[in-house]
Amino acid sequence: MRRLVVALLVLLLAVGLAQKRVVLGVGGKTAVVYLPLTVVERLGYFKEEGLDVVIQDLQAGSRALQALVGGSVEVVMGFYDHTIQMQAQGRDIVAFVQVGRYPAIVLGVRSDLADQVRSIADLKGRKVGVTAPGSSTHFFLNYLLVKNGLKPTDVSVIGVSVGAQAVAAVQNRQVDAISNVEPAITLLEERGLIKILADTRSTKGTREVLGGEYPAAVLYTTRAWLEKNPDTAQRLVNAMVRGLRWMQGKTPEEIAAVLPEEYFLGDRALYLKVLRNSLEAFSPTGRFSDTAPLRPLTVLSAFDPNVARAKIDLKRTYTNEFVDRVPKR
Repeated sequence: MRRLVVALLVLLLAVGLAQKRVVLGVGGKTAVVYLPLTVVERLGYFKEEGLDVVIQDLQAGSRALQALVGGSVEVVMGFYDHTIQMQAQGRDIVAFVQVGRYPAIVLGVRSDLADQVRSIADLKGRKVGVTAPGSSTHFFLNYLLVKNGLKPTDVSVIGVSVGAQAVAAVQNRQVDAISNVEPAITLLEERGLIKILADTRSTKGTREVLGGEYPAAVLYTTRAWLEKNPDTAQRLVNAMVRGLRWMQGKTPEEIAAVLPEEYFLGDRALYLKVLRNSLEAFSPTGRFSDTAPLRPLTVLSAFDPNVARAKIDLKRTYTNEFVDRVPKR
């Protein structure tokens, strides 16, 4: 009897110490817009929160969203605008920590076509690469086309993913222009392969293109999962905010020191320049502002008739509830 009691106690202790498993999808783990996810993972902050976070790299935001809707992942590191798009389709998706305060998406044209494509309006009839159709790089392109007097259907959209695959699509002239994120953009610029048409990596650039702060990379999930797993959500947010705080004031060299070698694409010096171009885009606190979510709604409404027709309740697309409970350590 005594042995049985001891065994039960050991079992209960093991269960108590077991880490909570979470399956998290991300639309391109090496994309710099999602860098805090890797920083948090490498610094061990998820484990310190008692989480076993299984990261599935789905290579594009639209695929990560599909995985959440299909139930193969529980949480997504993706772009906030998908929460608005999903509400317009009757799905209740909620962002619960903001990682990027600027999209850090860049639209560029191939340098050898720069004398023919001098403005966004000149893209009519061209092939434009995005991470994947339906991703935020595609939304960004659609908005700029409409803003410059064109329709989204005036160009042919090709999915080119992120990183080395995106660079290869331009090098091989598979596309005439590209809407993408770091590190591909700086690599293309340094090799003289693209000319920038619109740039949201900085405060200045985002203000010029989108009018001001624009919630970008976030953690989002279904409202049902959030209500069923508030403790797990809190631990995820604790880890992410701790990572964002850690990044504040760090040099590119200090941040690069915690990243896997493969992130540098064979050129560490160039990757440091990528980081230097990108650090301004990350949120220092993880909180959503009360007014910034209106900008993604305006952008999506410009080209998505479902969003334009829907009565979107922005307060249901995000919450600061968990960020406000993060320990101030």
